[in-house]
Amino acid sequence: MGVYEPGTEAEAAEIVRAAAERGERLRLEGGGTAAGLGRPAQDTATLSARKLTGITLYEPAEMVVAARAGTPLAEVEALLATKGQMLPFEPMDFRGLYGTTGAPTFGAVAAINNAGPRRINAGAARDSLIGVRFVNGRGEAIKSGGRVMKNVTGLDLVKLMAGAHGTLGLLTEVTFKVLPASERVATLVFSGLDDARAVTALSEALGSPFELTGAAHLPAGIGAPEARTLMRCEGFSESIDYRTGELRRLLKRYGQPEIVDGAAGAVLWRGVRDATPLAEPRNTALWRISTAPGHGPALAAAVAVERDARWFFDWGGGLIWLATGAEGDAGADAIRRAVRARGGHATLVRAPDAVRAAVPVFEPLAEPLMRLSAGIKAAHDPAGVLNPGRMYAQV
Repeated sequence: MGVYEPGTEAEAAEIVRAAAERGERLRLEGGGTAAGLGRPAQDTATLSARKLTGITLYEPAEMVVAARAGTPLAEVEALLATKGQMLPFEPMDFRGLYGTTGAPTFGAVAAINNAGPRRINAGAARDSLIGVRFVNGRGEAIKSGGRVMKNVTGLDLVKLMAGAHGTLGLLTEVTFKVLPASERVATLVFSGLDDARAVTALSEALGSPFELTGAAHLPAGIGAPEARTLMRCEGFSESIDYRTGELRRLLKRYGQPEIVDGAAGAVLWRGVRDATPLAEPRNTALWRISTAPGHGPALAAAVAVERDARWFFDWGGGLIWLATGAEGDAGADAIRRAVRARGGHATLVRAPDAVRAAVPVFEPLAEPLMRLSAGIKAAHDPAGVLNPGRMYAQV
């Protein structure tokens, strides 16, 4: 199987045009670190963005950064750090889950709408994405958005490309708004709470005026013998002293939390962000389930009745990372039933290729939404050149 590595957007457009004429099917790739995400693409060759590199714009005063899609994410983050700034949505690193190497790329962050624990405070990647350049399935170079946030009329291609998993176009350049990095980060760690009580505590904290940027619960045995409930505060040191003190008073019936600062806190949240407690063994299936926070504990327990499952909660209980055995349907039937009963959606983040090819990886769409998705795909990629079957077998 061939690999195309264009060095310019024009070269990428020519490769896609030629592939459409030949009936070739292309798997799109950045750094290859999240290769197990989504359905196995029904491809005949790979189109890689790894040579489309370089930061094309950085205006610290305007808090905006742009780079070509294959630029290593670490390179962008290092530049932002020199000016005391950061990407607000805390993108996840998939290498631990998949055992992959290489470097996560800037374009892939937008392509999969990658966001971590800070999403509850700062939104998803798409909420900070303000501009894209991409090559569609016709081999046309398209520019949408720009350097500032503005109201949009008509079809918002910037938001459409975020989370499309490369099915609508090869991103060649992306532009994000950024935020100032925090002077201090502190985490309250409560010990020994069961799932339901922990989620109640997280909900109370998130409903308070004391602004959390992270809210997670790790049950007993997930990374440590004792259950841990994590609440993160970021900002100026004086503000954090006040907010953590008020949170301790507000939540005193849940026990007295430990306050973790600095590198130790960063390790805790990196583990939550990258689902590190469930990364091993890699032959297990791993699900990412979104639901209402109050439904999270009951949903996880319902799955555990039918499967030997392990899990933890992020986003105040609204995101469940859940590991099951990889045999058969990886627990898809039980998980879909539990999600339907309580509301939400489930994504099969990791499983063997044979399972991902047979089981709906993303939450199945209702028929009207599937028609709409197929229509959008046909408009951008009429010959079905780009990542065919990656999100849904029909699209």
